[in-house]
Amino acid sequence: MIHEKLTKEIISAFYEVHNTLGFGFLEQVYQNALYKELLRRGLFCQSQKEMEVYYKGEMVGRYIADIVVNDEIILELKAVTTLRPEHEWQLVNYLKATGLEVGLLLNFGVAAEVKRKINTSFLNRGIRVIRA
Repeated sequence: MIHEKLTKEIISAFYEVHNTLGFGFLEQVYQNALYKELLRRGLFCQSQKEMEVYYKGEMVGRYIADIVVNDEIILELKAVTTLRPEHEWQLVNYLKATGLEVGLLLNFGVAAEVKRKINTSFLNRGIRVIRA
């Protein structure tokens, strides 16, 4: 599995923050806490990292990723009652646009939710496929 060890460490940190803070804070509070927890665990992470978005090889815009870990995994954080399909598509689009392989959608809702997305590029065809 792609980035299995790192993904497990991030998810463990996510549950630590969720179990400690519970539900009801704004997303920014969870983002700050998760960022600090990831750093405590010795991971290299960047909060509010500006990422470039490409279309057919040309940069067409920028967006701000909640957290990027080891320049490999995008973390998209939510603090909603339950995740919706559009939250997943948001992460899928971030993966496609940046070319990163793995993204985690982490919801600090009443019940903690984790969704993992993988961006598998077929280099010889220039096609990218997203799968859960």
